[in-house]
Amino acid sequence: VSPPEPVGLKLIRPVDPDRDHLRGDRDAMLTLVEYGDYECPFCSRATGAIDEVRAHFGDQLRYVWRHLPLERVHPRAFEAARASEAAALQGKFWEMGRELFGHQDDLEWSDMYRYAVTVGCDIEQFDHDVRVDPSKVLHRVQDDAQDAELMDLNSTPTFFVNGKRHKGPWDAASMIRALEATRT
Repeated sequence: VSPPEPVGLKLIRPVDPDRDHLRGDRDAMLTLVEYGDYECPFCSRATGAIDEVRAHFGDQLRYVWRHLPLERVHPRAFEAARASEAAALQGKFWEMGRELFGHQDDLEWSDMYRYAVTVGCDIEQFDHDVRVDPSKVLHRVQDDAQDAELMDLNSTPTFFVNGKRHKGPWDAASMIRALEATRT
C-alpha cells in the first residue's frame, strides 16, 4: 500500500470554463490556475510573469484566477476580492483586478468604488452587488477560499500547472518550463 498523497498537490475542483475566471482558449491543452490575493505584493508581481507566459503560449494556454484572500496578513484582501466579483458581474473582472493590483495600498471601499468607475462599471449596480445583495459575490470568494483551505494552501500566489501544484519559482521562464514539461 502506497502512502496517501499529501494534501494540496492536486487541484481538487477541476477548471470549469462556465464558472471560473478564465483567459485564453477555454479548451486549451495547457492550464495554469492561480490562487491569489489582491493585497499580496507577490501576486501583483506575478501578473507580469503571467502576461509573459500567456504571450508565449497564446491559444494553447488557459489561465484561471481563483481567490485566496489571506486576511490575517492582508486585511483588505477579502473585500477586494468581493469588489472584483461585483465587477465580474458586469464583465469587468480582469480590468478590476489590474486596478486593485495597481493600487494595493489603497483598498478601502471608497477606493474600490472609484476603481469600479474607472473600469466602466455601472456604479449603482456595483453598489447593489457589494452592499445590498452581496450573496453572489460573497459565495464566489468563499467558494474559492474553501477549496484552497481543503487543499491546505496558505500562501499566495499558489499555482497549479495542468492540475498539479507548481513547486518552485513563479517567474515566466520557470512557469513556461513547468507547462512545457506537462506536454509529454
